[in-house]
Amino acid sequence: MDFRTACEETKTGICLLQDGNQEPFKVRLHLAKDILMIQEQDVICVSGEPFYSGVQVLRNAGEEVTLTVSFLKRAPAFLKLPLNEDCACAPSDQSSGTSSPLCDSGLHLNYHPNNTDTLSCSSWPTSPGLRWEKRWCDLRLIPLLHSRFSQYVPGTDLSRQNAFQVIAVDGVCTGIIQCLSAEDCVDWLQAIATNISNLTKHNIKKINRNFPVNQQIVYMGWCEAREQDPLQDRVYSPTFLALRGSCLYKFLAPPVTTWDWTRAEKTFSVYEIMCKILKDSDLLDRRKQCFTVQSESGEDLYFSVELESDLAQWERAFQTATFLEVERIQCKTYACVLESHLMGLTIDFSTGFICFDAATKAVLWRYKFSQLKGSSDDGKSKIKFLFQNPDTKQIEAKELEFSNLFAVLHCIHSFFAAKVACLDPLFLGNQATASTAASSATTSKAKYTT
Repeated sequence: MDFRTACEETKTGICLLQDGNQEPFKVRLHLAKDILMIQEQDVICVSGEPFYSGVQVLRNAGEEVTLTVSFLKRAPAFLKLPLNEDCACAPSDQSSGTSSPLCDSGLHLNYHPNNTDTLSCSSWPTSPGLRWEKRWCDLRLIPLLHSRFSQYVPGTDLSRQNAFQVIAVDGVCTGIIQCLSAEDCVDWLQAIATNISNLTKHNIKKINRNFPVNQQIVYMGWCEAREQDPLQDRVYSPTFLALRGSCLYKFLAPPVTTWDWTRAEKTFSVYEIMCKILKDSDLLDRRKQCFTVQSESGEDLYFSVELESDLAQWERAFQTATFLEVERIQCKTYACVLESHLMGLTIDFSTGFICFDAATKAVLWRYKFSQLKGSSDDGKSKIKFLFQNPDTKQIEAKELEFSNLFAVLHCIHSFFAAKVACLDPLFLGNQATASTAASSATTSKAKYTT
């Protein structure tokens, strides 16, 4: 059985579940909008008196035995028998000779061949009319908000075949869910990812009502960070990334309170870092959907996500966060050295590059972005710019030295990327819609506060 709504918010299907060292057993998965349910088939009492949950045996003087029975609705584990199995058992030798409700193999159940989905206990004293049915009962519930899923063996680049696990934000795990085919596995992963994404977007929208426009959250989600020390037992570890305002945040767990945002493992200025989506030839291992973030100090951080759609979502979010921040700050100035003189280089979104004397503020030269025809650096401190003179059409080389080379390079790249984005009407349309929504949320909050 497998069905989905048009919005792919619900999905039900049969899979195998391996929990710990147990043998895989059949379960039913039910994906709702905000929760993943794992259900097992069980025999339950659907009518009549509740069923026993325990028996206390007290031996009195002689051969007299007293039984104390407690009750419940659901059959215990030892009664999970196939419905076509005859459960009748003989009277106990130590009983009074009448049919006993208990025997060596368990409870006396009378099977009726003309009712294939019902079990009854007609011999149960004072409890006529009991009816038993096999039903799917909840085994485990996984809330989807801030949950993560993975096809990989934890900490490695080894992918399980047609299998995955889902881990809730509190660490509760589904166990290994084994799908019947590769297509079915991809379908489940995409459906789960869609619901997690929808919940995250809704949560971001609520959180953003409490933040000013320049501190809006653009992205939140799990990925796996590759350890830089190859001798580590776990090559990959779960990492929660968030793009908010001017920063990329790297957390060990999703931020819940305002205080959590101050306790990020690392933060980076979004316009001073560079993100690169890796091609197959750039991958370091068997994980396919990977990207790197180069920090302002030149450190390369390597991340992996599960699905191609996750990678595309991250790329769009990073581009959006960079564009919004460049649009907000408009210009950035860095200290530099030119022929042993302290200078300043301003990267201005409207006018381009401006180099000036740090002491007198006198402008030495200025060029538009369109006049930059090339550049090179020594990987340490020096950048050589190649500008085209608008009058002579000659290339003019300008070499500057910086103490924070990578931050400058990444900032220039961010400004250029924002310039290019301005030429994309679709991108601008999406930004206008997002800005209107953020403005409306802020205005609504202000009216409510007033």
